[in-house]
Amino acid sequence: MWSHILRDQSDGTENEFWGCVIDGRRPDRGAPPAPKESLPADLVSLLIHRVGLSEAAVSELAKEDAVARLQRYWTDGT
Repeated sequence: MWSHILRDQSDGTENEFWGCVIDGRRPDRGAPPAPKESLPADLVSLLIHRVGLSEAAVSELAKEDAVARLQRYWTDGT
């Protein structure tokens, strides 16, 4: 029965399970990726509708790059 629980529910080995129960050692599950900083909605809207960038192009921009691109549009018109 334990082998089924370990295999189907805990996603680990028996040694990892008992090490966690007895010694408090947490198994290495890997760290989740850090979420990408999101752009403010008004900035995204301006880049798409005023500047003419595609949604895909805007989604690849970091916040600093997006602000710089919008400032370039306002100063140079390009």
